[in-house]
Amino acid sequence: MTINFESIEKENIETLKFPHTEVLQDDNAINQRRTELERAMSLGNLEHSKIQIYFEDDFSKKMVETTVWAVTDESVVLKKGVGIPINRILKIS
Repeated sequence: MTINFESIEKENIETLKFPHTEVLQDDNAINQRRTELERAMSLGNLEHSKIQIYFEDDFSKKMVETTVWAVTDESVVLKKGVGIPINRILKIS
């Protein structure tokens, strides 16, 4: 089964609504996501490398290609202060 992700521009993320529930079920996957986000932040700050973030809002699955500037306890901060809640991120590549 293939899951299709809608591509979205980071500027449009501000208009999305995010539920508070966790999208990942496995603790290992949650820990792996945190590690990948920290790596993406390092790549963003040192090399300005873009990564793909696959996430889910209250409507559908989406993907954004962007640079990660910061990772807080609850969200990933992109350019211009746009944020995605960590608990809504499915994967990073």
